[in-house]
This record gives sequence, structure tokens and C-alpha cells, in this order.
Amino acid sequence: MRSAMPHLTAHLPENRLDGNEPELIAAMTEAIVEVYGEWARDLVGIRLAGVPGGRFAQGGKAADTNVSVTLGVRAGLFDRPDAAEISARLGAALTDAITRVAGEDLRAGTTVELVASPPERTFVAGAPVE
Repeated sequence: MRSAMPHLTAHLPENRLDGNEPELIAAMTEAIVEVYGEWARDLVGIRLAGVPGGRFAQGGKAADTNVSVTLGVRAGLFDRPDAAEISARLGAALTDAITRVAGEDLRAGTTVELVASPPERTFVAGAPVE
């Protein structure tokens, strides 16, 4: 069976994304490789979504300096003794990658969420992932 790991979806203000896609993809891929190692490079899947102005909100007000990253990881990551360290490194590395490319002023509004996928709930090409 094929392997699925890690996959990211990043929602950024559209005006920060336009024209920066190749650089963001490279920076986010490098962030994952920095934490997991070179073996993960070919497995990193990234989806970038531009959010038009006024469509991010915080506290009932438009917040066009927000970024939302969802990183799907294997559930086993959280069973490791170094899970807290790995999680913190992923959050920091992805935040650094985004702000390096799209602007430091996005740092305070950047959220990275790690979502665990157990093997029996992850499918690639219609087949369960081993």
C-alpha cells in the first residue's frame, strides 16, 4: 500500500499568497523535512488556499493577518516519547516558514493545528494506508 504523510492545508490572506506559491511550497516542505528528515520530502502534500480580504475574522472583526495551517499526521506521532518536542518543532518550523515568505506581521495570527489520522481511517487511492 502507499503511504500518506504529512499533508498540509494552509489558508492565507489572498494578497499574501498571490505570486508567493512556489516559495511558500518550498519553505513549508523544508520545514517538514527539518523536523522529520529527508525521507519525508517526497511524501509532503501541500494545498494552499487564498482567503479574500475581510473573510478571516477574530473576535467578530476582520483580521487579515491570520493564517490557518492544518497538518495531518499519523496518530502514532502522539504515542512517541518525544511527541511534545516534535509537535512544538512542527508548529514553530511551519510558522517560521510562512512568516519568512509572506511577512513577519502574520506571526501573531498564525495557527498550526496537528490533526491525527489513525491508519484505519486514512486511505490513499481508495486503499487503507499501512
